[in-house]
Amino acid sequence: MRTWGSGKRYRSRLLTYSMAFCTVFITITMVTYPKETFDSAIMGLNLWWNVVFPALLPFFILSEILMGIGVVHFIGVLLEPLMRPVFNVPGVGAFAMSMGLASGYPMDAVITCRFRKNQLCTAVEAERLLSFTNTADPLFMFGAVAVGMFGMPELGATIALAHYISSFLVGIVFRFHGRSRDTVIADKHTENTNIIIRAFRALYTAHKEDKRTTGQLLGDAVKSSMNTIILIGGFIIVFSVFIRIMTIIGITDFLTGIFASLLSNIGYNTNLAPALVSGFFEIDLGTLAVSQASAPLIEKVAVASAIIAWSGLSVHGQVASIVIESGIRMTPYVFGRLLHAILAALLTILLLNSRQTIAQLLVVPTAMSMSQSNSLGFWLDRIGQASYQIAILLSILIIMSITIHLLKGIYRYARR
Repeated sequence: MRTWGSGKRYRSRLLTYSMAFCTVFITITMVTYPKETFDSAIMGLNLWWNVVFPALLPFFILSEILMGIGVVHFIGVLLEPLMRPVFNVPGVGAFAMSMGLASGYPMDAVITCRFRKNQLCTAVEAERLLSFTNTADPLFMFGAVAVGMFGMPELGATIALAHYISSFLVGIVFRFHGRSRDTVIADKHTENTNIIIRAFRALYTAHKEDKRTTGQLLGDAVKSSMNTIILIGGFIIVFSVFIRIMTIIGITDFLTGIFASLLSNIGYNTNLAPALVSGFFEIDLGTLAVSQASAPLIEKVAVASAIIAWSGLSVHGQVASIVIESGIRMTPYVFGRLLHAILAALLTILLLNSRQTIAQLLVVPTAMSMSQSNSLGFWLDRIGQASYQIAILLSILIIMSITIHLLKGIYRYARR
């Protein structure tokens, strides 16, 4: 009778042999098709250099500095009354959520990993946080998808609202994840302490414990951020080559047949199957393919929302490379992406009929066109807009959190 230990060893060996076989096979394919491999690598490099590098590096550096000087600890104390009851994560989770909403993939993974390393959250709290804060940035949905791909700016508000509302719903669902591993102990003493005072104390204590000078902090922030951004670039290039090889050897055709069957079962046009295959691997290629498919508009937008929420194996690979050393498991994250994709598609269908009303509620950044993404002015505007969004989101969350804290205090006082 096979024991659990022997079964585990068997699976470990099978995984090792499978990885070895796949690696050798991909290497042979790259040697067989050198031109296609080179072209796809150049395409991935251009995407990283022209879009990802300038979009994320400033925020990576900023987040490292804010953690070093204690601002994140300050925000964490202020937002604990909101984040703990709703998402069952510490207050610092709001910082990751806000940075992820404004800056996009994989900003939240970098910040969550730093939280875990700095003992600002437990492993299970990091898994909950990662499950719902991994979101696309507004510029991508408004500019690249709605305007650039679909040519319909009014779709941006519908896609964005469906994306963010569904991400919050995922966070609420995942608040029950890993409850048996929770180690949070309520501090009764701090409940009666002024939350503003506690926030400033947390900032001072964190800065004092860091013990780095301003120069050291800035240098470490730049060095750590550059290492992370280069790692992300490597994954983008690898997946660009991998997707091209999958297409050449016909594996994508096989996957297209599977997705076509799924679409047929739910009554959707099977012309969307190739786009789903592309989106399964890479978000940009998938959304572009959806916009060009021959299918009803409502079906195309719903599938595009699902692809954006899923974010693609390329982004998953980037996230895995970032969080793997911090002990955060990827399985809850993948399930969160799948749930997010389903909810985003359903909400898109519900919101699409009222998209004109929704569009009036949000400010669409029409002045920022993705076609100008190589210009310095574009990226300065991009950084300014994202910073503004982060400040607004954090301000709203802090006001809500302090209000909840005050109401709890009034309730406790009334019960005496």
